[in-house]
Amino acid sequence: MYGERSPTTQQVLLADMSATTYDRLKLHLPKQFCELPLYRFPEDFPKYPTKQQFISYMESYASHFSIHPRFKQQVQRAYFDPSCKLWKVQTQDFEYISRWLIVATGENAEPLIPEILGLERFRGRVVHTSVYKSGSDFRNQRVLVVGCGNSGMEVSLDLCRYNASPHIVVRNTVHVLPREMFGLSTFGVAMALLKWLPLRLVDKFLLLVANFTLGNTDHLGLRRPKTGPIELKNATGKTPVLDVGALSQIKSGKIKVMEGVREITRNGAKFLDGQEKEFHSIILATGYKSNVPSWLKSGDFFTQDGGMPKTPFPNGWKGGDGLYTVGFTRRGLLGTASDAVNIARDIAEQWRTFNATNNICNTHVILRRKP
Repeated sequence: MYGERSPTTQQVLLADMSATTYDRLKLHLPKQFCELPLYRFPEDFPKYPTKQQFISYMESYASHFSIHPRFKQQVQRAYFDPSCKLWKVQTQDFEYISRWLIVATGENAEPLIPEILGLERFRGRVVHTSVYKSGSDFRNQRVLVVGCGNSGMEVSLDLCRYNASPHIVVRNTVHVLPREMFGLSTFGVAMALLKWLPLRLVDKFLLLVANFTLGNTDHLGLRRPKTGPIELKNATGKTPVLDVGALSQIKSGKIKVMEGVREITRNGAKFLDGQEKEFHSIILATGYKSNVPSWLKSGDFFTQDGGMPKTPFPNGWKGGDGLYTVGFTRRGLLGTASDAVNIARDIAEQWRTFNATNNICNTHVILRRKP
């Protein structure tokens, strides 16, 4: 939500992003693929900016474009009022009324907590990666990491730095790719090749290089899907793991790969292969989910089960009655930037039309304090 800028906007923005990301976090993609529209990263930033550098970039972006967030306003309900053809957004304190509504909560709005048999009876600590800060909190512990995406792999690597013993659960197949190929970003190489070659041929090239540089990961318990990494990402949103060092720790035995969990016990877990192990803590690297169905009460643009636009990228940014979406492309900040540009152009064109007809009375945001 946006409104008057308070003196503590910078502090709140920094505190919020710091609280929901772990300390050693770096971007997995080069900075040029993570830029927001019309504003580049500073030239002196490294290829893969750190968490603090990215936070600095976001704060600078907001300052440069005079974006003034209204903090501590939780949307309880948003709906389109056909009687006045306006959107009404209700928070605990205010009602916002506007011609347009941009749903920008994205596909990662809140932690996804899976249902695991027996999890509630575990006597140790259970945390989601959204609140994980550092492996120092788990020093010398046996830790079960549930989930083998980029977060799960990087958290496991971080745990190794503090003499913890991470056991990572790999329930399904997963693509592991080197973060760089021949000194170039794997993602950048893929994007360049896709301009000239068919997707499946690019996938074959990526897997050929991955097998050459990383070796066959199947014997490590990391079975590859039959579908190529880019094709799988486009079809399901499942991102390949870009290795930043975890694979070498798996090969050395410092990170143990476990099959799926059968159930959690009071002191540990039983696995599908029949093993049972004790753990001090469990970290859920199980990703995030959209929360749109819980508050958007108009239209059928979003699915009710997953909270994603029914129309896939690149056409899922615009609904009806002035509804727009950004951050649901399953393509990270690159997809977000694409959506943002499309939305800005579309609204700007409507604004010009309203101005030309002197019909701008219903284009502004109206703020009313709730009784």
